[in-house]
Amino acid sequence: MGTIPYALPMIEDEEIKEVIDTIKSNWLSKGPKTVEFEGKVKEYVNANHGIGLNSCTAGLHLAQLAAGIGPGDEVITTPYTFVASANTIIHTGATPVFVDIDPITMNIDPNLIEEKITPRTKAIIPVHFAGYPCDMDPIMEIARKHNLIVIEDAAHAIYTQYKGKMIGSIGDFTCFSFYATKNLVTGEGGLVTTHNEEWADKVRIMSLHGMSKNAWNRYGDKGTWYYEVEYPGYKYNMTDIQASFGLVQLSKLDKLQQLREEYAQMYNKELAKIEGITLPHHDDINRHAWHLYVIRLDESQFTIDRSEFIEKLKEKGIGTSVHFIPVPMHPYYKGLGYKIEDCPNALNAYKGAISLPLYPRMSEAEVEQVIQAVRDIAISYRK
Repeated sequence: MGTIPYALPMIEDEEIKEVIDTIKSNWLSKGPKTVEFEGKVKEYVNANHGIGLNSCTAGLHLAQLAAGIGPGDEVITTPYTFVASANTIIHTGATPVFVDIDPITMNIDPNLIEEKITPRTKAIIPVHFAGYPCDMDPIMEIARKHNLIVIEDAAHAIYTQYKGKMIGSIGDFTCFSFYATKNLVTGEGGLVTTHNEEWADKVRIMSLHGMSKNAWNRYGDKGTWYYEVEYPGYKYNMTDIQASFGLVQLSKLDKLQQLREEYAQMYNKELAKIEGITLPHHDDINRHAWHLYVIRLDESQFTIDRSEFIEKLKEKGIGTSVHFIPVPMHPYYKGLGYKIEDCPNALNAYKGAISLPLYPRMSEAEVEQVIQAVRDIAISYRK
């Protein structure tokens, strides 16, 4: 039995061919393939507008700026996420406000949101943890009641559906990630969707130094040398090399998702038999993207803790990760006065969380190898 890395992208001959075609076309930065990719993603998620960017982080930042969020404002989000969700709030000059998670879904708990709303609150950033959707109906209802913007962090959720609706079509903005470990890979990359044309234009302008529309195609046949800067913008655009990866990945996303679902079901069936391990939440109402497969260890039932369990898996050749170290636990946020004790569910989830390998390049035999390793360690170190 060989070593199983925590994550590997599925890159095949089609992606390589498409990238070579892009290089030969001489469009290395934003060009026709970026535009094509934007159009196909927005259609896939049923949104009116899509803007390709260099990361989901850039999308979160620009969505907030387009919505007018800035110094003095507050933005509600979850503590159980990668720090980019909160960092981008800091980047705008606003203040993150953390609302604890539902201990079952690991997503922000809608029942706790309203008590954190103040006159300074301008937006909610729900994060679809691991590819399972947040409960968007009550979140949108709260947002409309209090005149708040909803910016979905869908870094894990390109395939996810909430009650039959595609993530990307529900909130005011949705921000996707196409990082190397994601379900759809462009190496680095992201995309923002919105139904609002004015906001889409703002995001697009701010992503290219704040230059006006007539500068977007200035190196093309119909472009012009003249440009005007309308805003001190950023260099956040997607490139055609990234988009060429994405076009191929999008064309086979549903097929790749079938493999993720099959492997997740293998995990669900066998790991459910192991006492002391809680499996990821899933149901028949929503479609899970299975970006992550996060088990939670009840350390009280074992003679080793989570860190030691991970080391034992490593000794058996199994790569793992932990999603996530809650944002308030990081030194920068501690320095701002945030306390993880204010979010006890996030802290409890973190203490036992282990992310197991789950990606289409795995084989069924490798999934079974992971299952056997988890089972062996659980049996060997049970109290």
